[in-house]
Amino acid sequence: MDDEPQSVERKALRINLDPAKYGTFAEIGAGQEVGRNFFQAGGAAGTVAKTISAYDMKFSDSIYGEAGRYVSRQRLVQMLEHEFYLLDQRLTPDRGNESTFFAFANTVTALNYNKTNECHGWMGIRLQLEPLGKPHDIILHVRMLDRDNRLQQDAIGRLGVNIVYGAFYLRDEPGKFIAGLLDEIGTDRIEVDMIEFNGPDFQKRDNRILCLELIRNGLTHAVMFDESGHVVQAAEKLYKHSCLIERGSFRPLTKVNLDMLEKAKAQFINREEVDETRLKVFMELTLGSLGDDGDVNHDDFIARIEVINACGYGVLVTNYFEYYRLSSYLRNLVKEPIGLVLGLNNLADIFKEEYYSSLDGGILEAFGILFKENLRIYAYPIEQETFDAYSQQMGRGDNVEAVANEDGLITIDNLVVAENLRNLYKYVRENGFLETIEHCDRDNMKLFSRDVFQKVCSRETGWQEPLPQPVCEMIESKGLWTC
Repeated sequence: MDDEPQSVERKALRINLDPAKYGTFAEIGAGQEVGRNFFQAGGAAGTVAKTISAYDMKFSDSIYGEAGRYVSRQRLVQMLEHEFYLLDQRLTPDRGNESTFFAFANTVTALNYNKTNECHGWMGIRLQLEPLGKPHDIILHVRMLDRDNRLQQDAIGRLGVNIVYGAFYLRDEPGKFIAGLLDEIGTDRIEVDMIEFNGPDFQKRDNRILCLELIRNGLTHAVMFDESGHVVQAAEKLYKHSCLIERGSFRPLTKVNLDMLEKAKAQFINREEVDETRLKVFMELTLGSLGDDGDVNHDDFIARIEVINACGYGVLVTNYFEYYRLSSYLRNLVKEPIGLVLGLNNLADIFKEEYYSSLDGGILEAFGILFKENLRIYAYPIEQETFDAYSQQMGRGDNVEAVANEDGLITIDNLVVAENLRNLYKYVRENGFLETIEHCDRDNMKLFSRDVFQKVCSRETGWQEPLPQPVCEMIESKGLWTC
C-alpha cells in the first residue's frame, strides 16, 4: 500500500481511522490548512484533540514564549513543545496507555497582497512511536513557489498531511518518507531544503544523508551543514552576513584548499563593505562530484563533510554545476558581499561556451547572472607547467591559453581566453569582478587532488604531507578512504 503514491485525502483518512493516533494541530501563517484536510477526509474526531491558530504576536508570545523571529525554527520548536506538553499532561491519565500522541505545527509566511515577500516556513511534528513513549521530532524547512496565496495554502495543507502520514507509517524508510512528501504537490510548488529526525529511536539516522536525498529527489537544489556537521537552514545561517565560498571536490581537503581560502579571506575582508564579524566562510560540494553515473557513495560523502568540519568550516552541498546558478542561489540569500574562491583552472573553464548552450543568451546570459552586483571572484594563481598539464587533461583546445609572468605564475592578468571572448573577459576584469589571490604558498601549487587521493588510498609513504594535520588525524582515526 505504501509503495504507490496515495492521495492526500486517503492518507488523512487512514490516520483518522487509526484509533491510536491522537493529537493537536497548531498552524500560523497559511490558515488551518493541514487540520482542514483531516476534517474534510472524515472521521477526524478520532484524531484531532485541538486545532489552534495564534496569529496575533501578543497572543502567540503569551502561549509559546517570545521568539526573535516568528517564522523560525525557534518558534516551531516552542510550538511543538507547548502543544505536546498539554497533550501529555491532560490526556495521558485517560488514554495514554492506548494512544500515540502527536503535535503538528507550522509557522509560515505566505504570499502577501503585494507579492513582495519571501514565502517560506517551518513545519514539524512531535510524536510518540508507541503509547507512553518518548517524544520524537521531525522538522522541515519549506519554500512555497506558487505565486498565488490560495495555492500556497493548498500546498502547505497537502504537505502537512504528507508529513504526518510519513511520520507514522514511513519513518523507518527515509527514502519513501522523502519521496512521499510531495505527493499531489510536485517540485514546482514546494521546495524542502532541510529535514531533521531527532529522538532516541532516530539516533542512528544520519540527517546529513537525509538532506542529500532531498537534493537527489528534486525537493531542493542545496542543503547546508554547519562547522559541526549539523544540518542548518541556509537562509537563517547566512541572514545579514556576507559570505566567502570555495568550491572543490575535497577528496580529501588539502593544504592548497586551505591556502586558497585563507588568503582569499585576507583580501575579502579588506573590502570596505565587508564586516569581518558578520562573515561566513564555507566550502561547497556539487552533487555531481559525489559519485559517478548518478550513484552517490554515502560513506564518501560523509567523509568529505567530516574532513572539512575538522578544519573548522561548514559545507554547502548543491546540484549547481554551473557557477552562474550558484551565484544566483547565493544572491537570493545574501544581500551583503559574496566572494567565490576558484583556481585559475576553474576560472578558465568558465569560458567554455558549450556549458551555456541551453541558455537563450548563451555565455552572455550566464555572465550577466554570475558577475552581478555584490559578487567577486578570487582566483588562485597556478604555475605554467601545472596549467598546461591540466589543460591537456581537460581537453581545452584553443579555448584558453596563458604565458606565465616573471614569477612563473599564471594569474588573471596573463590568462588569455578565446579571441571572440577577450572583450568579455576584459569587461569582467576592468569592472572589478576578478581578483588574483596574493601571497600564495608556492609549495602547494603542484598538488593535484587526484594524485593526493591515490596516495591517501594506498597510504603511500608521505601521504600526510599535502594534508592539514586535522585531516590526517580524521583519516587515521576513522580509517577513511582505504583501497
